[in-house]
Amino acid sequence: MTPLDIPTYGLVSLGGVTVGLSLFAWDFTRWWASNKKRFTPKALRRLVPFLLCMAYGTLLILSAGGIIGGLADWSLWGTNTVGEFALVYGVGGTSPNVTRGSALALSPGGHAFIIIATVIVAAVTSVRGLRWDFLRGVLCGISLGLASSVAGAAGYILAPAVSFLGDFIPGLS
Repeated sequence: MTPLDIPTYGLVSLGGVTVGLSLFAWDFTRWWASNKKRFTPKALRRLVPFLLCMAYGTLLILSAGGIIGGLADWSLWGTNTVGEFALVYGVGGTSPNVTRGSALALSPGGHAFIIIATVIVAAVTSVRGLRWDFLRGVLCGISLGLASSVAGAAGYILAPAVSFLGDFIPGLS
């Protein structure tokens, strides 16, 4: 079976990173302001759904292609466009390409892991409904997953871990 020939572009601009970091700043600031005892298990539990959705979005943009990768790429294009508009017309700046120089590719088991994670996300949203806070987290991860430097740190951490877990479970490694 051959994958669908959906083009992926895999480029993130400063505008996309700005949108991703803005989404992260929104949720983190709201969490920080609403929790006086921030580092208790109860307070941290409120931040975990956003971080999990962010990790899921990061994995989506690291997908090689197909329908799920194409949807993530389309979302990245959207955040790049919105962020570029904000930078250029909002503050008179520019939006250069800030994609990392080294490629992060998921293994076959890593791609299987993404399918399983997508089923889990579908199950959670079917019970709780599609929530804007979940979507913010996913868009944040998509926007930051391919970025260079600190903004793309999640991609550097998640890609090898998910590939290892995905390959280890069925014995592909």
